[in-house]
Amino acid sequence: MWKSNDLRESFLEFFESRKHLRMPSFSLIPVNDPTLLLIGAGMAPLKPFFKGEEEPPSRRITTCQKCVRADDIERVGRTSRHHTFFEMLGNFSFGDYYKEEAITWSWEYMIEKLKLNPARMWVTIHTDDEEAFKIWKNMVGVPPDRIIRLEDNFWGPIGLTGPCGPCSELCYDRGEEWSCGRDDCKPGCDCDRYVEVWNLVFTGLNKNESGEYLPLPDKCIDTGLGFERLVMLMQDKKSPFETELFTPIINLLEEMCGKKPGGNFDISVKIVADHIRAIAFMLADGIGPSNEGRGYVLRRILRRAARLGKVLGTQTGYLSALVDPVVETMGGIYPELRERKDYIKTIVRQEENNFEKTLEQGSLFLAEKLDLLLKKGETILSGEEVFRLYDTCGFPWELTREMAAERGISIDLEGFNRLLEEQKERARADQESKLILKSCVSLNLKFASTEFVGHERMSVEAEVLEILMDGNMISEAQEGDIIDIFLDRTPFYGESGGQVGDTGIMEGLNGNPLRVEITDTIKTLDGLYIHRGKVISGKIMPGNKVMARVNEARRKEIMRHHSATHLLQAALREILGKHVSQAGSLVSHDYFRFDFSHYQALSADEITRIERMVNSMIQENQPIIITEMNYDDALKKGALAFFGDKYSQTVRVVEMGAYSRELCGGTHAASTGEIGCFKIISENAIAAGIRRIEAVAGMSAIEYFLKSVQILKNLSQDLKVNFEEIPSSIERLKAHLKESEKEMDALRKEISILRAYDILSSAREVGEAKFILAEVPGATQQIMREMGDRLKEKIKSGVIILASEVDGKASLLAMVTPDLIEKGLNAGKIISQISPLVDGKGGGRADMAQAGGKNPARLKDALKKAEEIIGGSFSQ
Repeated sequence: MWKSNDLRESFLEFFESRKHLRMPSFSLIPVNDPTLLLIGAGMAPLKPFFKGEEEPPSRRITTCQKCVRADDIERVGRTSRHHTFFEMLGNFSFGDYYKEEAITWSWEYMIEKLKLNPARMWVTIHTDDEEAFKIWKNMVGVPPDRIIRLEDNFWGPIGLTGPCGPCSELCYDRGEEWSCGRDDCKPGCDCDRYVEVWNLVFTGLNKNESGEYLPLPDKCIDTGLGFERLVMLMQDKKSPFETELFTPIINLLEEMCGKKPGGNFDISVKIVADHIRAIAFMLADGIGPSNEGRGYVLRRILRRAARLGKVLGTQTGYLSALVDPVVETMGGIYPELRERKDYIKTIVRQEENNFEKTLEQGSLFLAEKLDLLLKKGETILSGEEVFRLYDTCGFPWELTREMAAERGISIDLEGFNRLLEEQKERARADQESKLILKSCVSLNLKFASTEFVGHERMSVEAEVLEILMDGNMISEAQEGDIIDIFLDRTPFYGESGGQVGDTGIMEGLNGNPLRVEITDTIKTLDGLYIHRGKVISGKIMPGNKVMARVNEARRKEIMRHHSATHLLQAALREILGKHVSQAGSLVSHDYFRFDFSHYQALSADEITRIERMVNSMIQENQPIIITEMNYDDALKKGALAFFGDKYSQTVRVVEMGAYSRELCGGTHAASTGEIGCFKIISENAIAAGIRRIEAVAGMSAIEYFLKSVQILKNLSQDLKVNFEEIPSSIERLKAHLKESEKEMDALRKEISILRAYDILSSAREVGEAKFILAEVPGATQQIMREMGDRLKEKIKSGVIILASEVDGKASLLAMVTPDLIEKGLNAGKIISQISPLVDGKGGGRADMAQAGGKNPARLKDALKKAEEIIGGSFSQ
């Protein structure tokens, strides 16, 4: 019986022996590909090679790629074919071999290497692919009646655009016992009899932004062999969930909740076992839970698994324990799991705890709405209610749909989507930049990417290629115009990789009085540099020769800050642990921010240690050495590559002594000493498991220190003490203030007693009961509660309504004695009816309730409304 690790290795070795370059799995985070949220196919990271945009490191490549898909999440656990996380084995050709080799090698591997029964192997091809039919029939020897033509055997592009072409699938017949029972059951049927194992895509076309299918420069091969399905077949199991890829997870899960085989229990166990793999791998690749993008996919999967834990009878926190068998099973192949195990478990635990609160709050709200619908005999939950749950409680719409379906109710998904889109429209910004990027697509058809010379030079002579104004090409711009300029080459660094764009000046040559102030530089995905600026004098048009000059002083400050981010990352990994990885950054001339993976706030001691370590590195004044080398060699040398950055085969390695070695395309100081100094100015959380540090370096740090010293000087003068005495002096002031507050509290209580006696004299009597309605200007909620308690003691039976204005806001208090509660009076209901009059809301118990509001001008109206409510109750 094949072990999974041996099976994975056999595939890679098979194609290595056929001159394929073995490459490691790419990150689940797509690189510079806005059409994808996550890597969901083996070929997805290789799209630039298929499209001819980049030169591949080899014309033949083989990989085992980790993938995540959530499109068919509802089918996970119910079939043997669907997973949120899976591995895809693949062999790829970029203009080298084509159909003949791809087909014959696939058969050789399956039949000769793995010894699968050829009589059980079926093949599908595209309806019109006669070439593939002849190869399968004549060269491989597959009987024609086991070659099935399917219209949908065409592999569309991953995302909106990209490489595509007809495909051919290898399917394994598991036998009649797996059949759906229909007479026409054959490959392509949705049952589990004919398992599609390997898909061979003959990639000869590219779908562009206009929807056209154009021939690729070279015909290519893209194959995908589903690893989980292959392990299932080779280990002769009923489903992948019975293989060693899942059984350690399932065994632990069943032990946690007590084994209860059968039905929905088994399905739920399979779903959780599937989902925890996706969760672990996504977190290991730096994806954090959030409410948008790939982070939302992770949060959706995690929360779905967390909710199923309730169904299985587990305790909150069970998911984090399931990370262990995932790491034990897969950590040898994917070391990032082992390196970040503690981090993964911490984030899963935090997200579970947070979801527990969300689930409790949202479930109660949803249950009320569903009960109401069922009483009315209705079967559709409105889009407005679904959106309210999503927007106010963070309750996933998918979870709402599942819980509603359990009670026979569907949701108005169209209405929800409409409201969600309206919210997105309101939040959308920077439409101008999108227009520019769209324009760059057409521009890129006219000329290649901009030549960047800014690593070596701060100024260069260049030619103006095109000019845009408001996203439209123009032939000339004049004084005062705000424009976007495209040059054939540039010293201006375009915003990318977290580093902001350069500013500077463009001047005309050969007597041309042109002067353009460049306020920003943007680098597009196509490699074009957009120079945004204002024409100060003269005219500019395509074909002009200009001198492009970077603001050198600003650039040097940016370089200092950028180099400081590398030293900061080195210090974070040394002090906090190797699980730390970059999750985003912004490098400007006056400060930088650095986002990184970590599960808790940094202590004051940790921040101090980090600052000392970074400044120590700076003081050593190590040279910053930048070299270009092969990507694989850079990784072997220990260079860090984070955050799904795009790396070509030749990369820039930035080394700072023995501390830091990273792949980076940004600009840097010449030595660590040039950074000057470093200071952290803030540290906080920005998402689950993601922290953010804001810091300053160079002149900005010096300015920060100078301002801090001046503040201390002023404070020293005000306190009339020396610098070193400031902390103790402040402690004395705090203690004095605390004593003063105690005295103030005591005075407030005395005042409340006196006010209570004054108010008591105005009480109205109805039989043996009394009710008091009064304004007590300036009284806080605490004082009103104390007054209310005093009054309740005195009146024995009655209702008390107090109103106050403090700092421009309204406060209301209601109290009802026990005997009147039995007669139907309720303080909470009174408050809920009168608080809207002051633009507020509140609530509480039957005996005491309070509220706050924004409109104190209507406090008298609120008291009058309370009087009507109480009067109506007494008259009944």
